Amino acid sequence: MEAAGLGIYMMSACTFALLLSHPSSPALTWIPDATTRRILMGIGLGAAVAAFIYSAWGMQSGAHLNPAITLTFFRLGKVAPRDMVFYSLFQALGGITGVLIVSIIFGRLLAHPAVNYAVTVPGRQGMLVAFLAETMISFNQMTAILWFSNSQRLARFTGCIAAALIAINISTVAPLSGMSMNPARSVASAVPAVVWSGLWIYFTAPPLAMLLAAEVYVAIRGHAYVRCAKLHHENDKRCIFCEYRACMETDAGRNQTGNIWLRLK
Repeated sequence: MEAAGLGIYMMSACTFALLLSHPSSPALTWIPDATTRRILMGIGLGAAVAAFIYSAWGMQSGAHLNPAITLTFFRLGKVAPRDMVFYSLFQALGGITGVLIVSIIFGRLLAHPAVNYAVTVPGRQGMLVAFLAETMISFNQMTAILWFSNSQRLARFTGCIAAALIAINISTVAPLSGMSMNPARSVASAVPAVVWSGLWIYFTAPPLAMLLAAEVYVAIRGHAYVRCAKLHHENDKRCIFCEYRACMETDAGRNQTGNIWLRLK
């Protein structure tokens, strides 16, 4: 499900990049302003993310679509180590597959320098600015997810705020860093494009910023206020994260009982 989710996202990213950036696309004539085209791309990709979060698969998998998000929830004790590894692996594989599918359909059009497999690369301002931009937007993204998903009143809007931030960030930050926030998203484009420029930024800034956001949230609210790793939890789908938490609590209870028994002996 996570592989399909990021695969769909990358298919959308590549398709929108072709429609809005390729020199032969009529969109360049109809919409000559690059900022307007970027806003349209942001809206399109934000809508794709929202659609998956609120889909049956998204409600079951938790709709992370991002190893940095999965890693952060693992750090918070809400994701099992095995699930963290396989979520991250299949997010990357799904993203790469999505780009390859679009490449098969459109051929060399996707490889045109104006599109270049929708790669995320640092802008003209350099790698430091790209790193800072990725850090800022990733911190904001994880902060919003934690505050919304753990609020009884706002939880149902978590997918909306996550998607809206993606749309806003593409519209504003893309010229600085390519707007990734996601190691799997960046590697999905980098592999077929064979473009590794600044890839380290997308492997470091998003996870570090999201981990920092989690530490800030826990410092303010407390660890007990982190309910689950799902972005949309109030549904009838199975939750492997709640099952993991229940298993950990059961094991902890058994250990505590065993320790009491040993002390009594």
